[in-house]
Amino acid sequence: MGRKEKFVYNIHTLTYEKLVIPFKTRLWQAFGFFSVVVVTSFALLALLYTLFPSPREKELVREIEQMEYKYNQLDGQLGMMSKVLSNIQQRDANVHRAVFGMDPIDADVWNAGIGGHESHPELAAFKYGGEAVGATLEKVDMLARQLALQSKSLDTLQDLANNQQKMLASLPSVKPVREDKLQKSIGTLSGFGYRIHPVYKIRKFHAGLDFPARVGTAIQASGDGIIVETGWHQGYGNCVKISHGYGYETLYGHMSKITARQGEHIKKGQKIGEVGDTGLSTAPHLHYEVHYKGNPINPINFCMDNLTPQEYQQMVNSANMANQSLD
Repeated sequence: MGRKEKFVYNIHTLTYEKLVIPFKTRLWQAFGFFSVVVVTSFALLALLYTLFPSPREKELVREIEQMEYKYNQLDGQLGMMSKVLSNIQQRDANVHRAVFGMDPIDADVWNAGIGGHESHPELAAFKYGGEAVGATLEKVDMLARQLALQSKSLDTLQDLANNQQKMLASLPSVKPVREDKLQKSIGTLSGFGYRIHPVYKIRKFHAGLDFPARVGTAIQASGDGIIVETGWHQGYGNCVKISHGYGYETLYGHMSKITARQGEHIKKGQKIGEVGDTGLSTAPHLHYEVHYKGNPINPINFCMDNLTPQEYQQMVNSANMANQSLD
């Protein structure tokens, strides 16, 4: 069966004439039909993939969803770690201020950023996820920086603590004669201040504490230090002087025997000699002085070892009474 022919009525000739479509027009019609078919096909294909994704697409979608979930978890963990580190930093600051009297890490230095997205120019290639990834990387960078600052601060604290420990060991902090070796109650000792001199019978400044004990009783260093002087000292007889550093020195007088050597490093509690009655003394005892930056200070503030608060207060009251010294 052949192709149907089309006729049109010509109003001028009042006759039906056969319709002839030019080849060019037929070509454009064919192209238009083909274009419509192609566009429709792609639209249907896209709709098909949207409504019915392939197994590979389903797998990728699940993986992306899991990655988003893990990413959100990671971002939350970073926030929590930042809060914990900030708490550590605050405690660090309290230790610096309260214990060592030093300034902690400056708040502006601690909270300062390090460039944000500009520090990761490679994120510009990510059109959709670059901003979110950049924000998280910025948190990571700041956390790493704060960890480095906190590590340095802890190094400083450790150095301060080590130095503090050395200082505590060096400061005079124990009685130079064991309490169980004293001949009389420690409450009867002659204290620091103006006292009646036993020989001259005049009121004279007494620069130390007198610890009565039997001749030969061991005398111990009241703190770590270096023996800077040994030998005879006018008035104090056989005498030892220890430099403890940090501005402190101690003096031990009227000794019957000196066992320490000049220049020797000594430890707290180590024997340096024995109680005697040498020099200007009226009875066996140890005369003990504490000096700070060259000036004598009350040794009773450094004799609190093995005493209850009540016993210590009793000793302070007794030592402050105006009585006669033993030297």
